[in-house]
Amino acid sequence: MTIEIRGPLELPARREDITLETVDDLTLVGELALPESGSPVATLVTLHPLPTAGGFMDSHILRKAAARLPALADLAVLRFNTRGTSSPRGTSEGAFDGGSAEQFDVAAAMDFVRERGLPRPWLVGWSFGTELALKYGREHDVEGIILLSPPLHRATPDEVAAWGRSSRDVVILVPEFDDYLRPAEAAERFASIPHARLIAVEGAKHLWVGENQTRRVLTEIVAAVNPAALPLPTHWPAE
Repeated sequence: MTIEIRGPLELPARREDITLETVDDLTLVGELALPESGSPVATLVTLHPLPTAGGFMDSHILRKAAARLPALADLAVLRFNTRGTSSPRGTSEGAFDGGSAEQFDVAAAMDFVRERGLPRPWLVGWSFGTELALKYGREHDVEGIILLSPPLHRATPDEVAAWGRSSRDVVILVPEFDDYLRPAEAAERFASIPHARLIAVEGAKHLWVGENQTRRVLTEIVAAVNPAALPLPTHWPAE
């Protein structure tokens, strides 16, 4: 018997509640999800949407990535609450700092990845999380960044352009009907990264609501990180 993969369904994985320690002495709460057996082929370090607008480690695309991709694509998925952010997992110490001190939160996550020996890390940012990836990702050993619904409110033109001087991959998913940055403007504002792959997603909105949009986002993530796992199954056990 198979079941359709949709909504909050959680596929088998090894899941561990973890904590991250920042250089300014804060403890952040999170979760690491690993394939049920064997080693991951790559690692997604996820950066959630704006906490003052309800973003947290359980924002639905990130939660579904952790629920599905260890089983479907052999990926490790690290989720955590940035400083001052709460979820059912708990509350990270500190206070929201508008994307400034959050650079230490990104660094703490990357320290954890290195200490655990997790392979081929990618930063996956959504909305506010894309600002953190753009501003601070170049400081770390990542294969690339995947930006979901980037608003480009905090990352400066110089910070964006700096990725154009890097060989690391930049994948950008822009919803057709985004509230902040739509495909035509995004193409102009990311033109300073000639090798960036900008994907305009028809019919999508900033929050990627609905199973079709969830599957599209997860497929594009896997296409960048582990394309051998495509196409992603829609039923479990995989047919």
